Amino acid sequence: MTTSALALGAVGGQSGIASGVAPQGVVGEAMNVAAFHAARRFAETRFGRIAYIDRGAGEVALFLHGFPLNSFQWRGAIDRLSAHRRCVAPDFLAMGYTQVAEGQSVTPDAQVEMLLALLDQLAITSVDLVANDSGGAVAQLFVTRHPERVRTLLLTNCDTEMDCPPPALLPVIEMSKQGVFVDQWLAPWRADKALARSAEGIGGMCYADPAHPGDEAIECYFAPLLSSPWRKGLAHAYAIALERNCLEGIEPLLKRCSVPTRILWGTGDTIFSAQSPDYLDRSFGNSQGVRRLAGSKLFWPEERPDVIAEEARRLWGLA
Repeated sequence: MTTSALALGAVGGQSGIASGVAPQGVVGEAMNVAAFHAARRFAETRFGRIAYIDRGAGEVALFLHGFPLNSFQWRGAIDRLSAHRRCVAPDFLAMGYTQVAEGQSVTPDAQVEMLLALLDQLAITSVDLVANDSGGAVAQLFVTRHPERVRTLLLTNCDTEMDCPPPALLPVIEMSKQGVFVDQWLAPWRADKALARSAEGIGGMCYADPAHPGDEAIECYFAPLLSSPWRKGLAHAYAIALERNCLEGIEPLLKRCSVPTRILWGTGDTIFSAQSPDYLDRSFGNSQGVRRLAGSKLFWPEERPDVIAEEARRLWGLA
């Protein structure tokens, strides 16, 4: 699946120049939506202009978001962890504020290669990897193909080889093939944010707290995807690319993986299988076990950043 032309500018963001130096003076500041937009930087790569947030200093933690979200998902965790790590959170190809090059694939395989290019451009040799949802599938591909680039892996609710894609995603994939998913789901949710938080919206599907996602999060997630016909097409291409099981055959590679891996799983998730955390625990060669969060749904890392920070610090040997 190919994409449309490279965007001429980011929606609601500030342009930046990629470098190996983390921004200063932001550690400990809360990242509201205004701070998120102000902090955005861009890395010029063959994949396009990759949007990313970069906070803190020292060893790097790389945060991979879910679908159809962007790096704003990790703001709470970054607020809590940027005193301990340089926190880098990119927007995937076709998601958020990343501007995709003409003809560029947006499959999970392409996302892995994009992340490598981003890390190389930022002179980052290794990372502590934190991932959610479809970002978790990309993380598994990344750690098995490039284990030398990963110190630790913190996985939350996400795809597994036996659940990729999950059945709950199939209607979204079919709607995307018809070119209607963005207009029939995301546009109404952006226009009526109470609907987005209802049982019929992304809130009821993916969040446990009925107050989530907040108005600014809804706007931040959906505005760029709705900004033009070609951006809608990119969002559809991302969903369609999830139809193929990108994790097929990965289990032997996970068993050989020596990267310390911790699994955090919300038990209220209706998207991914309840058996998935146990599968990951027995499949990863260096699993550090599973922690279950009662009642939490797919996008719980946005609602419970304290848990992400607590578990990350422990996995990183800081607690």
